[in-house]
Amino acid sequence: MNRPIHIHPNNSKCFEFRDKPISLITATEHYGAVINRPFRFEKYLNDAAEKAQTLTRLFILFREQQHSHNPYSTCKPESTDYISPYPRTGPGKAIDGLPKYDLDQWNPEFFDRLHRFLSLASERGIIVEVVILSNTYNDDIWMLNPLHPQNNINHTEAIRYPEYLSMRHPNIFERQKALVRKIVEETHRYDNIFYEICNEPTGATPWVENAPTLEEVNEWLVALAEVIRETEHSLPYKHLIAGQEAYRHDGYCQGLDASFSRMFFDVVNVHPLPNTQYQNVTYDLGGFMSKQLRLRALRDFCLATYHERKPLNCDEDNIASRFRDYEGWTIHRKRAWTALMCGAHYDYIDFSIWPNLETGTPDSQRYIRTWMKHLSVFIHSLDLARATPLSDIIRRTPPNVLECVFAVPPHDYAVYLADERELENPHAGEPIHGELEIELPKDSYEVAAYSPETGLYSPAMPFSGGQAVALTIPEFRHDIVLRFRKTK
Repeated sequence: MNRPIHIHPNNSKCFEFRDKPISLITATEHYGAVINRPFRFEKYLNDAAEKAQTLTRLFILFREQQHSHNPYSTCKPESTDYISPYPRTGPGKAIDGLPKYDLDQWNPEFFDRLHRFLSLASERGIIVEVVILSNTYNDDIWMLNPLHPQNNINHTEAIRYPEYLSMRHPNIFERQKALVRKIVEETHRYDNIFYEICNEPTGATPWVENAPTLEEVNEWLVALAEVIRETEHSLPYKHLIAGQEAYRHDGYCQGLDASFSRMFFDVVNVHPLPNTQYQNVTYDLGGFMSKQLRLRALRDFCLATYHERKPLNCDEDNIASRFRDYEGWTIHRKRAWTALMCGAHYDYIDFSIWPNLETGTPDSQRYIRTWMKHLSVFIHSLDLARATPLSDIIRRTPPNVLECVFAVPPHDYAVYLADERELENPHAGEPIHGELEIELPKDSYEVAAYSPETGLYSPAMPFSGGQAVALTIPEFRHDIVLRFRKTK
């Protein structure tokens, strides 16, 4: 086996996989590829590889309910289609009317599907974020969980749902540790995976009396991380652990200082939220499924954390994911470009993908899925091991334009320009034209315009550096990239 995906030895903000630098970029399905029996993940992975996607997330246990925001996804199977790590043996019926689970046994069907999924992803060079546990969010979702006492024959404790993310109940906690250990033992052979212990860990739930505090949830995360490290201690390879510290459910107040500096994470995941806090600064990264853009806050947050010696992964962007239309997809294209051009990584949930629609719809194929391919191909054309964001070479842009520069000085400079107007602005999306003032080193370059929408370059033109130069940019809608490459 090759060494598993790891942080690049020459650049702590990107990864190395099979001896090549890699950036994580995806428009992914909603994580249920293994747990949802009708989902034909072979078709999904084939299309993801064709679209140059480098990441997918995979939930191991969590099962979600349908609701109005996103009624369909692979993580919302019907009870008869849900494949758990535990077999349904009975005696007795679970809350959903099917036989109860036996937590003392492992389900062969689940692990067969898991290995087939990981093997196919490996063959296609796709990284899989293996998400072992998740927030349960409310009583209704907790009632779907095999560890709920009414769903198994093993007498787990009756708890309030926020306590699932704590060590308060020894029986449930031992079951969680056993699942973490089993997943690591089963998957350690794969070089294309890393782990996340818990999706969206929250604490201090205000409407539940004496709910676990943020500190309790973090202690629970640390204890489960120790299970991973202990299990891997005698194994030949060690895998990265990604995640984030616990955050407050009320107000989506998400602090990240400990995630970068004090906690065990190798990779810091952030799910963009309105109150994301880093070093006493609050960044409004957008409301859940709001169709907001918030490009400047996203850029500034990514740049503020760039000095940290851990990759930043915008791990689940749901800013407009329920809007399966040109506007929503354009928002995610621009946010994806902004994140990657600031040295971060990006995962947008593509809710056009369901069972029997494993490659999306004709429109999502034409737009967001093809756009993400353009982004992946472009970003991997840069020397990622030496690339870095720059904030001091752009002197002026046209009005309403946000700039991001990702460069390999002094040879290769990519300047991403995006219309940052929100949709409520009546002029959002109208053509932009004007001048860009840029200062490059005193060398000769060729500059070409690249379209994130079409994936095409314009003819290259000569450009001389050495002083601030005003350059008339081609008229564009939404976004454009100017790429300056040294000629001698």
